Amino acid sequence: MSGRIVARAFAAAALGALLAVSGTHAALAIQQAPPGQPEVIPLPNGFQPEGVAIAPGGTGYVGSLADGDVYVFNVRTGEEITTLQGPGTPSVGLKVDQFGRLFIAGGPTGEARVVDAATGEVLHTYQLTTGPAFINDVVLTNGGAWFTNSFAGELYFLPLGPAGALPDDSEVVTLPLTGDWVQLGGFNANGIAETPDHQALLVIQSSTATLFRVDPTTGEATAVDLGGATLPAGDGLLVVGRTLYVVQNQLNTVAVVQLSPDGTSGTLVDQITDPDFQVPTTVARFGNDLFLPNARFGTPPTPDTEYSVVRVDR
Repeated sequence: MSGRIVARAFAAAALGALLAVSGTHAALAIQQAPPGQPEVIPLPNGFQPEGVAIAPGGTGYVGSLADGDVYVFNVRTGEEITTLQGPGTPSVGLKVDQFGRLFIAGGPTGEARVVDAATGEVLHTYQLTTGPAFINDVVLTNGGAWFTNSFAGELYFLPLGPAGALPDDSEVVTLPLTGDWVQLGGFNANGIAETPDHQALLVIQSSTATLFRVDPTTGEATAVDLGGATLPAGDGLLVVGRTLYVVQNQLNTVAVVQLSPDGTSGTLVDQITDPDFQVPTTVARFGNDLFLPNARFGTPPTPDTEYSVVRVDR
């Protein structure tokens, strides 16, 4: 039997009240892991992971905050395939597209990089901003790649041309966040995803524990109606169908939200935790499994600090 613990909520309102008062879980269940699949995938010591992406064939990618390296592994076996050399600056959130390219958020550099997922060759570097910056996460849509900046109230868009052609630097779009969005101190815009109907964006604001729906043409942000539930320590986002997974890093928890198709409302229906979680930050899916890198924020990083990716059933 695995050590996986999955907390189930039978009513979102009751769950929110219970968590607010006691921090306990509504129900627990032990689930059996499929044979041959590791629950914990070790990363190189000292790696300092943050973002994770998985290609359709089962190749996983994890970026390093330390030097921007990308660790490439087989999600079925956990075995290393290769490590793509980074530029010496952070790789934060990342996504892989159908053309075998990694779109990587560059953190404090204010940059986004597009990298060949097989060789690590940098295909293009975009200077998204020269102002306050922590380029944190990225989502790929039919039209291009959207990036968040945790230190500024704006998103950035790289529009892709025919056959996925990369844009010129002059074509990069800066979209100020308006509407309900109020920029605060600390980390603001963090994880980003698309609404189930692919018409808008979802952005978690870490400083307020609020999920926003953002109109990609105007930047108008509207708080998603979660029936009074909040999402403290919100980090990476993943939408599968109408299900939104929200990584709550310091809580070692993944909140599961059932969304309306347009993303204007949702219900907190589930929480997933695991004894192997050590401050997970982002999440990617392969089949019926979720993969989350342990960033271990709060643990002083050294060359010998151990890091890992944890697999859980979704």
